[in-house]
Amino acid sequence: MHQLTIAELVKGLRNKDFSSTELTRHYLDRIARLDPVYNSFITPTPELALQQAAEADRRLAAGNAPLLCGVPIAHKDIFCTDGIRTSCASKMLDNFIAPYNATIVENYLADGVITLGKTNMDEFAMGSSNETSFYGPVKNPWATDCVPGGSSGGSAAAVAAHLAPAATASDTGGSIRQPAALCGLTGIKPTYGRVSRWGMIAFASSLDQAGLLTRTAEDAALLLNTMASYDAKDSTCIERDVPDYTATLNNSLKGLKIGVPREYFGEGLNADTAARVQDAIKVYESLGASIHEVSLPHTHLAVPAYYVIAPAECSANLSRFDGVRYGYRCENPTDLADLYKRSRTEAFGDEVKRRILVGSYALSAGYYDAYYSKAQKVRRLIRQDFVDAFKQVDVILGPTSPSPAFAFGSKTKDPVAMYLEDIYTIATNLAGLPGLSIPCGLVDNKPVGLQLIGNDFAEGLLLNAAHQFQQATNFHQLTAPGIE
Repeated sequence: MHQLTIAELVKGLRNKDFSSTELTRHYLDRIARLDPVYNSFITPTPELALQQAAEADRRLAAGNAPLLCGVPIAHKDIFCTDGIRTSCASKMLDNFIAPYNATIVENYLADGVITLGKTNMDEFAMGSSNETSFYGPVKNPWATDCVPGGSSGGSAAAVAAHLAPAATASDTGGSIRQPAALCGLTGIKPTYGRVSRWGMIAFASSLDQAGLLTRTAEDAALLLNTMASYDAKDSTCIERDVPDYTATLNNSLKGLKIGVPREYFGEGLNADTAARVQDAIKVYESLGASIHEVSLPHTHLAVPAYYVIAPAECSANLSRFDGVRYGYRCENPTDLADLYKRSRTEAFGDEVKRRILVGSYALSAGYYDAYYSKAQKVRRLIRQDFVDAFKQVDVILGPTSPSPAFAFGSKTKDPVAMYLEDIYTIATNLAGLPGLSIPCGLVDNKPVGLQLIGNDFAEGLLLNAAHQFQQATNFHQLTAPGIE
């Protein structure tokens, strides 16, 4: 059963080939048996999952169940889940039991989707390798001596190892698309505001966006239909009808104009990765799309602008974790200042501390105009680059990550080298645009990701382009070596 896609699971449940309870128990058994190798879950929820599965079977038997009823998925541990630990992979929240559900979790529960558990991640979503988790690093199923990408590495590894058919994730600067690329999955980051952020623990509020990691574009479309919704509780959520993303999957790509940014194929891109992307371009040409060179001239400024804006917002958002109201509290503080200082010192990891310090500095009175204000102006220039490009083309195509999965520890001593792993994904978050990564081949027996970027609310077009590519290729069907 774990070889089946979400679409096939939906069909199997409707045809009574298996029950939701049987399906859920199958995945729970795999998690218990295999996840000690990958460390992709922080908190499996077997009792809750089986209770939900039994209720889903009752709804399916009654004949009035929603389409996804009975399908099990995993949730990244950044999303609040009522009565379940929500840790954000940090010692700071190791003891935090969420008293409510995030809106996207609530949406899936309403449709009868089963919660298998909470997946591992970089601490507070800060990282590109899943090495900063308080619970230890996640291993890439394709090569267990390599990282799965971050920060949604646990979700990616769980899906790649077939411990879950899909998982929720979040993307602040590439944290869905980069692990999708490194683990051979489909990963979609919707337009900023398309999906509610209510109940998602904030890192950088103007950049964070919930999304999905799946094996196919069709599965992503099915799940996005439920995930996307207007939410009055989230002031950044946009009130706009949600289309049926599955309705346009089979549209022809004839006449589609695909832009290839010249800036994405320069220094720093692995030569074999570039070759796989060029092969993918030929596939799109065979499907009737036309290829056009475009320019995104401020691409080189995306990383420095992001690493001013994101830490600035993080320093503000993480100020709430002070040892007073919830989360970790140091032992025997002498006074309030000691409580703040030791609680935060003892509970935050090095990368979180680094970003808080950078952000606080950028927001300080003497440096706000020199750094934060200037970075926001650069952000507007980056957004304008995309506006101009989409006057010429429908979709922008390029690599997701500069190279395949890298070895543990190879970049941890050089934060800048780690930050550059997101060089092709960050601009999409700064511009608030939807982005998607799909597998397009292997290099050294490790997956390579192809990124598609769309205009505002063009998720349907991106999923259509990804689905058609997957109909013409089999890269999404490849399984990591040794996966049962």
